[in-house]
Amino acid sequence: MKTCEKCSYESEENKSIKLEDKEIYLCSICKQFAPSNNLQEYLQEKIDWKVLESFRKFQDRTKLKIGMQEKAKQGKIMSRAPHGYKLVNKELVLDEEKKLIVEEIFRTFLEQDISLNQLAKKFNLSVNGLKKILRNFTYIGKTKFAGQISQGKHQPLISSELFNKVQTKLEKLNIS
Repeated sequence: MKTCEKCSYESEENKSIKLEDKEIYLCSICKQFAPSNNLQEYLQEKIDWKVLESFRKFQDRTKLKIGMQEKAKQGKIMSRAPHGYKLVNKELVLDEEKKLIVEEIFRTFLEQDISLNQLAKKFNLSVNGLKKILRNFTYIGKTKFAGQISQGKHQPLISSELFNKVQTKLEKLNIS
């Protein structure tokens, strides 16, 4: 363990820098804000590591989000399996029984003049749950994370044509 000279945070990850032939250790946050000139004065202004804890958590969340974005770009699933799929060895696989229900939900919404409330009741779903299904890119073989849509590694459950027609109807009905 190395202790940060600025905030006294102890970590294996603390980086060393040279100051007048002396090795100084700083945590990633203190090093990020360290001036290139007048480092001695910067080090004299002590700060409690607990004050910086929110910055550390933010950095951890940022690293996590970057990792998740990379995983999504590779077409991997970022959440639990949507209705009609199941997870097998961390891969999305069609659930042969439930996939028929999802297909029927899409077709019924598109072909019948039925309210979302009636359709949700018919399939024992909430209206919000129904809207999530109707808007889910997973069903056309794609993944969506942080506003980015990528080609998934899983088999589509419905055609892009059916999905796009449903999206058009949702827009016409002003359903968000």
